[in-house]
Formats: sequence, C-alpha cells, structure tokens
Amino acid sequence: MNILFVANRFPYPPFRGDKLKIWNLARRLSGKHRLHLITFLEDPNDLQHLPELRKHFANITLVPLPRRHSVLQCAKAVFSRIPFQVAFFRSRGFGKALNNLLAQEHFDAIHVQHLRMAQYFPKPAGWPVVLDLPDAFSLYWKRRGQVPRPWWQRLFDQIEQRRIAQYEQVLNLFPLNLVCSVEDMAFLQQQHPQARIALLPNGVDSRAFHPAATTGHQGKRLLFTGNMDYAPNVDAVVHFSQHILPEIQKKHPDVLFVIAGQRPVAAVTALRGPGVEVTGFVPDLAEEYARACVVVAPLRFGAGTQNKVLEAFSMAVPVVCTPVGFKGLGIESGNGAVMCESDEAFSTAVNHLLEHPEERRLIGLQGRALVETRFDWDIIALQLESYLQEVARNRRPAAGA
Repeated sequence: MNILFVANRFPYPPFRGDKLKIWNLARRLSGKHRLHLITFLEDPNDLQHLPELRKHFANITLVPLPRRHSVLQCAKAVFSRIPFQVAFFRSRGFGKALNNLLAQEHFDAIHVQHLRMAQYFPKPAGWPVVLDLPDAFSLYWKRRGQVPRPWWQRLFDQIEQRRIAQYEQVLNLFPLNLVCSVEDMAFLQQQHPQARIALLPNGVDSRAFHPAATTGHQGKRLLFTGNMDYAPNVDAVVHFSQHILPEIQKKHPDVLFVIAGQRPVAAVTALRGPGVEVTGFVPDLAEEYARACVVVAPLRFGAGTQNKVLEAFSMAVPVVCTPVGFKGLGIESGNGAVMCESDEAFSTAVNHLLEHPEERRLIGLQGRALVETRFDWDIIALQLESYLQEVARNRRPAAGA
C-alpha cells in the first residue's frame, strides 16, 4: 500500500510518546509498504535526523512551525471555542502543503496522528483515513482539572476540557478512530456512541528492552521514567517524594528513588537530595530499568497507557502504579504491575516487593510475557496494517481535504 502519515511532531529522535509511536510503526511497516510523511518542523536542529527518517519514508514533507506562530494562534483562540491544543498546531501552510500532496499522489490509506491534526480533514468521510488518538484527550483534561493545584491552573484546565469535549465530535466524521487503551475506548464510546472507535495499544520494542541483556538490579532502587517537563510526570514525582517515599524510607532508609528523564523542570530538580536522584536525559533507559528493583508510576492524572509501564514489563521489572494508565491495559493487578488506589497502599506495596525478591521476579516475568503476546511493536504494527487495509477497501470518492 501507499500510506501517508500525518504527524503532529517530527518523529525522531523517539524520546516521547507521540514520536515513539510513529517511529516504531514506520520501521515495521516500511518493509512491506511505501510510506510518506508530512509533519511540522518546530526545531531546525531536527533536520540532522532526516537521514534516519529517510530509511523508512519514501517522501518527507516538512512545514515550519515557529513557536511565535503557535503562540499567536493560541492568543487568537482565547476568543473562540477552539481548544488551545488544536490552535497551537493551526497552520495555513500545513493545510496547503497537505492538499497539494493529496492532489499529486494517490494514497491507499492515511494515518492521522492525534486529535490536534483532525483539523486538516474537515471532510474526512471521503478519505481512507484513520484518526489515531494517543488517549481520550477530554478524559485527560478532566482528570487534570480534578488534581489540587492553584485556582488559575484549574480554571484553564476546565476551560480546555470543555472545549476539547466539544471538539471531539469530529470523531463522528472519521471512518475509523483508534485509541490506545480499553478504558479510553469505553469513555469515548460513551461520549460519542455514533463514532467508530477501535483499539490500537501502545507498544514497546522487546528487543531493545530485554532482561537477558542486563546485569540485574543494584540495591533498593525505585525508578520513575518519562519526560520531566510533562505535567502528569512532574506532579507524580513531586507527590511521590513528599507523601509516599517518606513512608517507604521508614522501613527502608537506604532506598534510592531515581527520576530518569529529559528536561527536568525546577520543581523536579528541587527534589534532589538524600534518597532522591534526578538524572536528566538518559541515552539508554534500558540501563536504568536494569538497575531498578521496582518501577513506580504514581500518576494522579492522565489517560491512555504509560510507556514507562510497558518498558518495565519488557525488562521484567515489577511495577507499582495508580489506576491512571493501568486500567487501560486490560490486565489484573499483580500481573506485571500492582495497582494501588491510595498513598498508603502504594507505600505498602513497594515495601512488600522490596522485602520479597522472589515475588518481584515472578511479577516481572508476567509483565514480560504480556509484552511478548500483546504489547510488542511487531504485533501492534500488524494490527495497524489491518486497520489501514480496511479503510483502503472501504474508501469512497473524496470530496477534498
């Protein structure tokens, strides 16, 4: 098939969820199909990575998106009902480039990444197009608004949540919408019963994250990974350090909490001290997982599924987590991860695993088995291929993008 990927971000290097997904899917599909990419160029330094992308994309169209342009679009959105998330990626240049591409080339299927990019297909029903959502965005913003924070931040969250909930009506127009977790799929199906919504899980590269290539954990090491300027991650590590870690330290004063991820904001770096390490960017996260006893994912808001959980599964490292992200995996607590609904339960679960190495090993092996059967990118790429083939078979004459 001739497949067009419409991505909201330049997908390399794959150090964040939206980039990671496109990169891994493209690597696997490019061996069987001809792939094209159109995306934004927010940072000119990304041009150095074009040779990597050209290994998998036959043609690449880049549209500059300066930060000042995005800020201006968001300022204009104040006086509209457009979600700021959508306004940030609004560009006449992108729309024109996309329309030219669609006029010049026949595509059997089109993969549109993120709700933010749905704006470029105002009449999607005529196209063989799949809208791939990272999560139920309205659910994410709803949960974010419920977390105790300064009033002006919660006010913004509530405004954005209402706008996104309304904007998500576009799901009714697309031939097929994909979402990465069963929890998010159920939420969106309830909100938009007329929309066609299917499941495409997030994945992990089981060869890059493989326990056989590791030397084992070092001491009582708890690990949290993720981009450390992302609000749910920042909130999670601050809350864990202040309200959960002290209870763990009462029983295990030698425990070390490692926060590994790029771009740590001031609230994160301020946590550095006895018992807490902030690494900043880590070139190979597999090495950090290899040294960890337990991976913690104490998120209080968010949606979808968490890459940190899947990567820990792949490394056979047990996870202790909150319901956020876990419920969407469709698994039972104790099968790779222990789910906890309170701070007290969370600290108790971590203490228990620190004290029972055989139980850690067994839970970790269950996580690895889940990856091998359900969450490997090889499996997920085949699922996406079948969805793209379906919309290609059912395409109707397009009315224009």
